[in-house]
Amino acid sequence: MRELGQCPPLVLASEIRSLKAALVPVADGRSYLLQGGDCAESFSEFHANTIRDLYQVLLEMAVALAHGGLPVVLVGRIAGQFAKPRSAATEQVDGIELTTYRGDIINAAAADMVARRPDPRRMLKAYHQSAVTLNLLRALAESEFVSPAALGRRHALYLDALGLNDADRPGSDESMPWLHALKLFTSHEALLLPYEQALTRQDSASGRWYDCSAHMLWIGDRTRDPAGAHVEFCRGIDNPIGLKCGPTMTPDDLCRVLDVLDPQREPGRMTLIVRMGAEAVLAKLPPLIEAIRREGRRVIWSCDPMHGNTVKASNGYKTRDVKTVGSELERFFIVHRSMGTVAGGLHLEMTGKNVTECTGGIQSIDEDSLASRYHTHCDPRLNGLQAAEMAHRAADLIRNAV
Repeated sequence: MRELGQCPPLVLASEIRSLKAALVPVADGRSYLLQGGDCAESFSEFHANTIRDLYQVLLEMAVALAHGGLPVVLVGRIAGQFAKPRSAATEQVDGIELTTYRGDIINAAAADMVARRPDPRRMLKAYHQSAVTLNLLRALAESEFVSPAALGRRHALYLDALGLNDADRPGSDESMPWLHALKLFTSHEALLLPYEQALTRQDSASGRWYDCSAHMLWIGDRTRDPAGAHVEFCRGIDNPIGLKCGPTMTPDDLCRVLDVLDPQREPGRMTLIVRMGAEAVLAKLPPLIEAIRREGRRVIWSCDPMHGNTVKASNGYKTRDVKTVGSELERFFIVHRSMGTVAGGLHLEMTGKNVTECTGGIQSIDEDSLASRYHTHCDPRLNGLQAAEMAHRAADLIRNAV
C-alpha cells in the first residue's frame, strides 16, 4: 500500500469529472450508458490483442446502440477489474480444501495451496497491468482504429456475421457526430479496499477526494451494507458510483444506502445496476423505481442481465443463455416504459474473444460446445458476436421507448 500510494494516479480527477458530466443526460434519457468487459481480468491473458479486441467490440456496440437514436457513454470493465467476490472462504478441489480464488489481484486460480495463498504484492502487478492497458487504450483512441471509416467497415462486418440487413447499417458520419469524441472510461468493482485506498488522491484544484484507480467504481450486491466498509469508502470519494441492485434489495435498503452515498443528490453520481434475473425483474424492480420517484432522486437505471441468469449446464459448466439474458433486458424496458421512467444503460460481462461460455445467440452455441473455448476464470462471458447482438437488441428497445 505504501508503494501504491507513491505511484502516479491511473486516471485524473479532470477525467472523472468529465464522466460524471457525461452521465447527467443519461438519467434524463438524452444519452445511453454502455458498460462492459471481462468478468475478471487476469495476469495470464494479458495481451495487446485481448485489449484491442475488447475495445473493438465495445466500439461496435456503441455504433449499434446509436441506432436507438441516442449518444452513447462508453465505460469499460477494464484496467482494474481483478478482484471477484465469493460466497465462501474455501472450496473443495479433488478432495482438498483450498482458499477460494478471489481474482488475480489477491491469489492465483491454480488448484494448489501455494497458488491460493493471498499475496499483497499482486496489487502492484495489477496496478502496472492497468497502467499498460490504459496506455494502449489511449493510443488506440488517438489512432485510425476509431475513425468513422474504420468503425463503419467493422460495423458492416458485424452486421454480415449477425445476418442483419442494410436497414441496420449506419448512416453517414454526420448522423453520429458524437462518435468523433467518443471516449472509453474505465470502471471496476471497489472490492479490494486496500488497493482502492492506496490509489485515492486529493485533487489540488477542487480539494475533493477521488479514487484514481478508475473513472467509475461500483459496489456489489454482497457489499452494499450502509454500515459496511465498502459503502463508507465510496461515500468519501467524488467518483461516479454504481450500485448493484439484486433481487433481495428492498426499497428501504436502497433508500438507506443512497442516503449515505448521495446525500446531496448530485446529478451523475449514482448508477443503479439492476441484476434481478429474468424471472424476478417484473416483480422486484417496480417497488425500487417507485421509492426513487417518491424521494425525487435523479439516478441512472442500468440493466445487468447477466448475473441473475447464471445456471449450471448438464455437463457441469456454469453458463448463461443469450435468450434469457435478452429476456431480462426486454422486461427491464417494459417496466420502465410502464412507469414512465428511463431505462438508461446496459451492463454486460463480455469479451472480444470468440469464447463459448454462454449458450445461444446467432452462433447457436449449445451445451456440448461449451467445452471447446471455455476460458473464463470466473463467470461466463458473452463473446463478441453475442455482445453485438445484445447491443442491437437494446437499440431496438431504445427506439421503441423514445
